[in-house]
Amino acid sequence: MKVSVNLKVLLISIMIISGPSVKAQDAKKLYDPSLDGMKQIKEAVATASKEGKHVLIQYGGNWCGWCIKFDAFCKADTAITKIIAGNYIPVKLNYDPTNKNDEANAYLGNPTRFGFPVFIIVDGKGNVIHIQDSSLLEEGSGYSKQKVTGFFRQWTVAALIPKVQKPVPPKK
Repeated sequence: MKVSVNLKVLLISIMIISGPSVKAQDAKKLYDPSLDGMKQIKEAVATASKEGKHVLIQYGGNWCGWCIKFDAFCKADTAITKIIAGNYIPVKLNYDPTNKNDEANAYLGNPTRFGFPVFIIVDGKGNVIHIQDSSLLEEGSGYSKQKVTGFFRQWTVAALIPKVQKPVPPKK
């Protein structure tokens, strides 16, 4: 009897300990350390230019809990996923000991100085137009929907270059 109780405790402990490692393995799919960051950026800029969008770069790594949390936060909210899909070409830019993407970091204006994740908005011409410190989007132990949606809406093409409406001629 005593052995079976200890065995149950051991099995529960293994499940608790292995749970986070399984999530970490799944999270490795977010960032691909084998990708060339500059190539990713150039391809995204070309697509953004054709589609009239901006590029949204999430610079981070599979080791970064806040990076994983942000990705899950966005995917769980259909309003946020619609804003991203309608206005941005998303890029996950890797940063880890095997590939820090130093050339891309220099090109983007050294956004890593803000920590991780850090978000960079690039226009369809390849110009960096905004670097966002992700800590300003946090609320408690997660992210704020209001702050995140506000950030995404403020940096769309339409927000920066609103359509000029033709003046309505005066009534005669």
